[in-house]
Amino acid sequence: MFRRKHAPEFNSNDAEQRKAKINELKVALGPLSARGEKYCSEACLKRYLEARNWNVAKSRKMLEESLKWRTAYRPEDIRWPDVSTEGETGKMYRASFRDREGRTIVVMRPTKQNTSSHERQIRFLVYTLENAILHLPEAQEKMVWLIDFTGWTMAHASPIKTARETANILQNHYPERLAIGFLFNPPKVFEAFFKVIKVFLDPKTIEKVNFVYQKDEESMKVLYKYIDPEVLPIEFGGNNNVIYNHEEYSELMIKDDIKTANFWADDAKTDHANPATNGTMVPEVKPQPSVLAAKASWGISACYADRKLTS
Repeated sequence: MFRRKHAPEFNSNDAEQRKAKINELKVALGPLSARGEKYCSEACLKRYLEARNWNVAKSRKMLEESLKWRTAYRPEDIRWPDVSTEGETGKMYRASFRDREGRTIVVMRPTKQNTSSHERQIRFLVYTLENAILHLPEAQEKMVWLIDFTGWTMAHASPIKTARETANILQNHYPERLAIGFLFNPPKVFEAFFKVIKVFLDPKTIEKVNFVYQKDEESMKVLYKYIDPEVLPIEFGGNNNVIYNHEEYSELMIKDDIKTANFWADDAKTDHANPATNGTMVPEVKPQPSVLAAKASWGISACYADRKLTS
């Protein structure tokens, strides 16, 4: 007899409705620390809402968990000397080239794995993600992953523990950061492994994954659609004769560490002075950029010296 009134259906294509949801989430979060405020930009709130189909309650819960994780893990405070050993073989790095839309590209080469520490590998992943985000152009929130599986065997497979935590961090703490991912030359045996790790992946993430084979012209067209073959390295079927150089990349990361320190410095001081701020993101005051640069330079020099001694 009486019909229940339904709330108007949300239309994600309606700019006004999106704005209202973003404002609703911002209010729901309440007061945040200085770092929390900087992290929770309008673009950030939008990404968390998209990850939870614009459900404010679910988005708030997800974002609050990320804020707790960032407080404990402090990804913005990781510096190159902390992870440089992980990057020696070029198993993962921010590429010097971009896709056709100017987005950051992260190159991963699982066959170049050179360590066995779960904790250090995860820390290196987080550092690389933070660095890639730092270099996203204005108005771009997503990056591209280019993963080279040439020569991959089950011996190169990551432990399930590492695969699970990697998926957890990417999906729950860096939502909607992936524009598209290319799995380059994956062997047949990888398909079985992929079926295992797929259970940890969100369906939205799986939809963005593309299998590309160098000898398959049609699949290469998909890759070229996103990345100009003129900038794409030869090893990925392009024309760019560029290779990973650890020494040069280390110098680049040292400079980026200073940029990162500058970006978060004022907020660190504010949070340190106001430890009671809600959001619990209360890091200690970080060293000045000049100190960071000296520390980083010492770390890289030590790395090179150790390398010469053991070569």
